[in-house]
Amino acid sequence: MAKWGEGDPRWIVEERPDATNVNNWHWTEKNATPWSKERLPQLFTDFKIEQQDIECVVDSVDKCNGEATVNNRKGKLIFFYEWELVLKWSGRLLKNSNLSHKGKLTIPNLSEENDLEDVEITVTIDESNDESETLKQFMYNVGRERIRNQLGVYIKELKEEYSKNLILPKKDANSSDSTAEANDAKNAKNAAQKAASLPSAAAAPKSSSNSSAARSVGCKLDVRTLSMTEEFHCNANDLYNALTKPEMVTAFTRAPAKVDAVRGGEFVLYGGNVLGKFEELVPEKKIQQSWRLKNWSSGHYSNVVIELEETSSSTMMTLKQTGIPASEYDAMRTNWYRYYWHSIKQTFGFGSSISDAL
Repeated sequence: MAKWGEGDPRWIVEERPDATNVNNWHWTEKNATPWSKERLPQLFTDFKIEQQDIECVVDSVDKCNGEATVNNRKGKLIFFYEWELVLKWSGRLLKNSNLSHKGKLTIPNLSEENDLEDVEITVTIDESNDESETLKQFMYNVGRERIRNQLGVYIKELKEEYSKNLILPKKDANSSDSTAEANDAKNAKNAAQKAASLPSAAAAPKSSSNSSAARSVGCKLDVRTLSMTEEFHCNANDLYNALTKPEMVTAFTRAPAKVDAVRGGEFVLYGGNVLGKFEELVPEKKIQQSWRLKNWSSGHYSNVVIELEETSSSTMMTLKQTGIPASEYDAMRTNWYRYYWHSIKQTFGFGSSISDAL
């Protein structure tokens, strides 16, 4: 546990009036899903697409399923969004016809993983005839590009709206070296004063050792426990391998990974941001790890126990993680889903999308 005046100074928050997120080090998150579900229909309802003798319009948004979040990690903004959209459209030929034809535009996966020009848009019509096929071809050749432009507006507004106030000014952004030294001296003085105000080792009960008296000095981290269950459409051996085989871990983390899956073996993932060691391994059944994020207080590890239970059609994964710093708890649940379970399913075809899991 980190003590006052010791360990990683990024965990000391007394120098900010709000006492939160010093130097933008901790993971902070904004939920952009409600705003997105309101903004996407606004962008597409009554959206006209016209050219020469053809007029088409998106009448409504028939389906808008998904999520969007914006995160600040170490002063870097990270945007996550994943949407499935179905738009109803109608169109008519302006010459020699007054008939209106209807159809749908389906966007199965608008996400940060795909470039805008690669976003899939399927065009369908309700009834096929010469006129409707002409309109369908127009929507395919011209309409899809206009729709992508509107999606670009959504992405731009998402980044502008949800980046506000997410990155706080850094404590030392405008400080000189001398100011930094003065702050260090002030911190040391404060730590000494706090230690002096606590009972000394001599005043402690005789049964207490000097080391235990030292451990009583300062503030311990507030920690929480996380439990979650997830279903994977694979056998237990496949999922166990995905979590312990270096080549499979590298595949779903999309980054070089060090994984020594033996008792006492170390693992280092996501560019060194996740690290720890294996405490117990039971093939196809159980994985126990000492697990930490790089930015956690020096020497602090959580305990992760992953248990696998194979059923007739799938494998149920149960995770229990104890010792999570309270400030990281909400982000930790999201990150397990996004960076482990969803990524494993997406990479190896073991299940459904994250939106189904959440």
